Amino acid sequence: MEINITAHLSIDESEIDMQAIRAQGSGGQNVNKVSSAIHLRFDVNGSSLPDDLKDKLLSLNDSRVTNDGVFVLKAQNFRTQEQNREDAIVRLCNWIKAATVEQKPRKATKVSRAVKARRGDAKKQQSAKKKLRNKVDF
Repeated sequence: MEINITAHLSIDESEIDMQAIRAQGSGGQNVNKVSSAIHLRFDVNGSSLPDDLKDKLLSLNDSRVTNDGVFVLKAQNFRTQEQNREDAIVRLCNWIKAATVEQKPRKATKVSRAVKARRGDAKKQQSAKKKLRNKVDF
């Protein structure tokens, strides 16, 4: 089954490895019996994503990516395994989608002459105000 990330980008569900594990934290009597959390592993290098996107994903400073290039995610926000499975897939898609967004190049700008003059005037006013605070010499 295909998982659509964007209109032109999708990955196969077989590329994602999901395992049910026990969730952390308090949960009452069921906490030691039910494996409702999902441990998702996605091998970025072995995926069908374009090479430039793979490089961008691996270059991100994300603690969820191992040294081997495997994205590891733990989904345990919900009480049911199915909801956690959907949540893990959505979070993986959002992570990949965020890397596809191209950042606009920054245009270098200069401070205008009028702004520099206004700043100089403001500094002179502040200086004059502080001079008035000095002790008066009779």
